[in-house]
Amino acid sequence: MKKVIFTLGLVAGLSALTFAQEVHGAGDGHNHDAPAPAVSAPTSLADIKMDKMIHDYGEIQQGANGECEFKFTNNGKEPLVITNCQGSCGCTVPECPKEPILPGKSGKIKVKYDTNRVGGIYKTVTVNSNAKSGHVVLTIKGNVQAKPVETDFPQNTAPAGAPVEKKG
Repeated sequence: MKKVIFTLGLVAGLSALTFAQEVHGAGDGHNHDAPAPAVSAPTSLADIKMDKMIHDYGEIQQGANGECEFKFTNNGKEPLVITNCQGSCGCTVPECPKEPILPGKSGKIKVKYDTNRVGGIYKTVTVNSNAKSGHVVLTIKGNVQAKPVETDFPQNTAPAGAPVEKKG
């Protein structure tokens, strides 16, 4: 019985030490009343201005050219650097400029949608940059219609008559 009580006491004591938290007092050298220092991200002077935010394919045929372009201008005072372009799925592939866009200059973001997928389109492309806005979300939409089924029907030929049985 003494061993059980001793073991339980030892486990309780070790548990208390394991979960103990360090307590700071007023005179411990830490400044407890000071506000946390404000961390501010450097503000960029680049600014991206898109000519459109949405591209509507409308009704498009299956297998048609699913490419479109979004033009933009750097209206800021320092070079615009696009750090990442990401489509919302694998069927939407964006291509963004890799070089910085100087103030007052323009560029374009090309987007290719896989039109072999039949049905409605509503996809996005997120463009991350050093612009004041941080990121821009572009949208493509439309409807891919299935190709009409083209089947070749056999030509009607004049009947050759009933087969003849050979007796032999």
